[in-house]
Amino acid sequence: MNKVQRFCLTALGSLALVTVVSAAPAGRHQDPPPAQSTAQAQSVSGKIASVSDSSFTLTVASSTARQMEATSTTPKTMTFQIDKNTTVEGKLKVNSTADVTYREDGGNNIAISVRVTP
Repeated sequence: MNKVQRFCLTALGSLALVTVVSAAPAGRHQDPPPAQSTAQAQSVSGKIASVSDSSFTLTVASSTARQMEATSTTPKTMTFQIDKNTTVEGKLKVNSTADVTYREDGGNNIAISVRVTP
C-alpha cells in the first residue's frame, strides 16, 4: 500500500469509528429533577395595613394570631412579597380583608395568591 491509500483507509476507519460512537445510546445518565421548593404553602387572613409596589402588610386576625403565637395578645403583622407569579383577586387596598396563601423563602413571605374582599 502506498501512503495515499494508507491515509484514506485510516481516515475512513476513523470516520466510521466516530459515527458508531456518536450513534450509540448515551449511558444511563439522568438529569437531576428540577429544584422544588421544600417550603409548604400556608394560609392566613387579616386586614391589609399597608401596600407598596412589591409587597403588602397584613394585620393577622386575632384567632389566627393566637394559633401562630399563643403568648402574644397584640395583633401580629406579616409582610408579604409580591412577585410575577402572585395571583391577586381584587384590589389591594388598606383596610380591606385579604386571604393570603404564601410560602416562606429565605426568611421572606412570598404571596402565592391573594383574595381581597372589601
